[in-house]
This record gives sequence, structure tokens and C-alpha cells, in this order.
Amino acid sequence: MEQPGLPSMSRRGVLIVGAASAATTAVPVPGAEAAVGATDAPTLAKVALVVNGKPQALTLDTRTTLLDALREHLKLTGTKKGCDHGQCGACTVIVDGRRINSCLTLAVMHEGDAVTTIEGLGTPDKLHPLQAAFVKHDGYQCGYCTPGQICSAKAVLDEIKAGVPSHVTADLTDAPKLTEAELRERMSGNICRCGAYSNIVEAIADVAGGLA
Repeated sequence: MEQPGLPSMSRRGVLIVGAASAATTAVPVPGAEAAVGATDAPTLAKVALVVNGKPQALTLDTRTTLLDALREHLKLTGTKKGCDHGQCGACTVIVDGRRINSCLTLAVMHEGDAVTTIEGLGTPDKLHPLQAAFVKHDGYQCGYCTPGQICSAKAVLDEIKAGVPSHVTADLTDAPKLTEAELRERMSGNICRCGAYSNIVEAIADVAGGLA
């Protein structure tokens, strides 16, 4: 219904005007891309780490994760990039005695920290007891998750030795014991897509001297 004093327009006319307006707003403004790109220039920072007992001085883009610093800059490719969302545990390393997902933390946040990767635990000629146990008990199939599993297992044994409880620890006033439930709970952040969990439990229990 027309209103007095307003020009009339058909439905077709309204659609044509709307389409023309949308096309006009979609035209890029000259120089806009250059202005946006200018803000993407990387900010570099010097980062000093102690990796596997050796001091390392790096100059990194401040957005570089600890995982990428290890793999791409220090060529320590034993630490794997899996989901890159902190869900699979393939990137697990030990920082100042605590296991972390290295894909979720920036390298610049660890200035001066001591980082231990799978390469720092043992070598082919001198395996860490956990590495040897994983071989003995066939605690892997494809092996992709194994470095993270072993780093996490070492931290688990250290946690229990230090008396740190978990969500399944029955008595918080007593030192936690290495039961299968404790071990499975503490290792739950490390996913093995091949399903070698029972062998992994056996390998860790072997190093610990058996389950309680």
C-alpha cells in the first residue's frame, strides 16, 4: 500500500537496488590490503632455553609455539605434532620437571626454562629404562605417539614418587600408589590411536617395579 508523499517502487525494483548496493560495498578499497598486511609483520624476540641439558639461544617470532621451536628451529623432531590442539599428547615434553603440551604454549613464555624432549631421555645406544621397556613390551605400533607417551610416563612416575595425588587417589592423606587405575588416569591425556594401552601400562609398571 502506497503512502502519501513517498515514491512507489515495485518488488523487482527493490531487489535490483539491494543487489546494486551489495555489489558496491563488496568493491575493495585501494590500499586496504597493504594496510592490513603491514600489521602482520612478525615481532621477533630472543629466547634462551636449556634443552636436554644444553643452552640454546633462539630468535623467534613471538607467536612461535614451543613445539615449533623444538621441531623447526632446533631440529628435535622426536616431539610430534599431532592434533595441535592439546588433545592427543603427542607433543608432550617435560619443562622444569612438569609435563606439558608443547603445542599450547609459546616459546617466549619459557625463557630460562629447562626443557627435556625424548632425545634428552636416551639414545639408541643408551636407552632410558622407559624406552627399553616400551620396546620390551611392544608398547607401540606406529610409534607416532610414543615420544609423548614416554615423556608423560616419566613425569607420572616422578609425580607418584613425589606424593602428588590424582583424581582417582583414594586416600589424600597417604602417599599415592601405582595402581592400574592411577596409571590409566594419569596417562589419559596421551592418546594411542593404535590402541597399545595394555602394553603401555605393562611397560611403565615394569620400570616402576610392578603395580601396587
